Amino acid sequence: MERTESTSDSVAFNMPDWLIQFADQKREFNKRPTKIGRRSLSRSISQSSTDSYSSDSSDDETSPRDKQQKNSKGSSDFCVKNIKQAEFGRREIEIAEQEMPALMALRKRAQGEKPLSGAKIVGCTHITAQTAVLIETLGALGAQCRWAACNIYSTLNEVAAALAESGFPVFSWKGESEDDFWWCIDRCVNVEGWQPNMILDDGGDLTHWIYKKYPNMFKKIKGIVEESVTGVHRLYQLSKAGKLCVPAMNVNDSVTKQKFDNLYCCRESILDGLKRTTDMMFGGKQVVVCGYGEVGKGCCAALKAMGSIVYVTEIDPICALQACMDGFRLVKLNEVIRQVDIVITCTGNKNVVTREHLDRMKNGCIVCNMGHSNTEIDVASLRTPELTWERVRSQVDHVIWPDGKRIVLLAEGRLLNLSCSTVPTFVLSITATTQALALIELYNAPEGRYKQDVYLLPKKMDEYVASLHLPTFDAHLTELSDEQAKYLGLNKNGPFKPNYYRY
Repeated sequence: MERTESTSDSVAFNMPDWLIQFADQKREFNKRPTKIGRRSLSRSISQSSTDSYSSDSSDDETSPRDKQQKNSKGSSDFCVKNIKQAEFGRREIEIAEQEMPALMALRKRAQGEKPLSGAKIVGCTHITAQTAVLIETLGALGAQCRWAACNIYSTLNEVAAALAESGFPVFSWKGESEDDFWWCIDRCVNVEGWQPNMILDDGGDLTHWIYKKYPNMFKKIKGIVEESVTGVHRLYQLSKAGKLCVPAMNVNDSVTKQKFDNLYCCRESILDGLKRTTDMMFGGKQVVVCGYGEVGKGCCAALKAMGSIVYVTEIDPICALQACMDGFRLVKLNEVIRQVDIVITCTGNKNVVTREHLDRMKNGCIVCNMGHSNTEIDVASLRTPELTWERVRSQVDHVIWPDGKRIVLLAEGRLLNLSCSTVPTFVLSITATTQALALIELYNAPEGRYKQDVYLLPKKMDEYVASLHLPTFDAHLTELSDEQAKYLGLNKNGPFKPNYYRY
C-alpha cells in the first residue's frame, strides 16, 4: 500500500509503507552506532597512523593514471591515488557514519526492500567520508554506482581508496589536472556493457559531459538529481532550450539543502578553512563577503561572531535589505577593496572579483571563494609574466606584484571549505538523505508522473528528511489535534507549509 500526498505543483508523491513506518521509529535514530572495529584494539594508534600515511616519494610523483593497481578482490576498475590507504579511509567513513544517523537508518530500514534495485547511478560529487556513506547506502539499497569527483581539490585520497577496496569504481584523487578531471568523468561513463540510468551531480559537469559526448546514452537516463546552484542553472538552461529529455530534481533549492547545508555548513566551515590555511585571527579584521544568499549569510554570521568587521555586496534588494537588518554594511566592492583584509565570494556568478580589484587590494589580503564553481575570482588574469606565484603550503599561494605587494589566494579560487578543510558531517547527513530519497523517488516514479523538466523536491519529502534528524537532539514535535488540523486546513501528517512558504 502507498499513501499519496498531493502538492500544489500537481505532482503526487507516493510514500511507501516502509518509509512511513520508518518515520515513526524515532527511538531508533537516537542510537548512535557503537560497533567495534575489525582491527585489534591493542594496536597502537601511532603505528596505525604511520601505516596509513606511509608512501614513498616516487609513488607520490607517479600519476594515478599511470599506475597498475588492484584491490584485494583483484579488480582494477578504479583509479585512485593509492589503494594501500584503504584501511585509513575506512576509519574515516566509520567516523562519518556516527554523525549521519538518518542515512544509516535509511540504509538499515530499506535494504530489505532494495528500492534502487536495478538502478545504475553515475555520480560526480565531492568524494569525502560523508559522500562515501551516501554511496555505500545507495549500494545497500540495490544500486550499482560509478563515481568521479566534481572538484580537483576536494577528494580525500584515503576515502577514495576505501571505496575502491569495497568494490565501487571510483576515479578521483586530490590535485587532478583539468585533463585528469574530464578523463575521470569519462572513465565513469564510458564502460562497455554498462548503461547508466540515473545521474547524481554536483555542478552539472557530469550531466554536461554525457549530454554533449554521449547523446544516445543521455536519452536513456531515467532521472537526474542535482544539488548545486551552478548545476541547477545549467539544467534550467537546457529545459528552456527544449533540450532536457529527462526529468531532473533540483535538490539545491529544497528547504533541507538551502536552509541547512548552505547556511549552517558554511557558517562553521568558513572559519575552519581560513584557520587551516592561514592561521589568522578574525577579531578586528575587515572582511567583505560578496553575496548574501544562504552561503553568504552563514559566512557573515560566523565572522561577525568572531569579532570581524563585515561588509556585504549584493545585487538583490531583498537580500541586501536582509544584510542591513542583520547589522552589516552594504557596499560596492570598489568602495572597500583597498582596506579589507579578506575577500570572500559566495555568488555563483563569474568575474565578481576582477583583475582591477586584485590590483587595488592591499598587501597581504586573503582572497577565497565559497561558491561551487571557480568562476567568481578571475584567477586566469593573475597568470601573467609580471606576477610571481609562490606556493606557501597546500592550496595556499602568494601572488606577488612587481612592487612586492602580495595577496594570499586560497585553493586557486576554488571552493574553500571542501578544498582546504572539512565540513560538518551532521549537516551533510541532511543533504545526503535528501539526495538518496530524490533518487528513490525519480527511479520508482510511474511513467508520466515527471515530465522532461526540472522539479523541486516535494514539500512532504523535505519535512520527512528534517523529521529524521530531530531525534538526535532529543526533540519532540507537537502533533495537531483533529480540530486544529481542520481549522488550519491541513493534513495532520503534513505537508505543513505551502510550496510558496519561504521559511
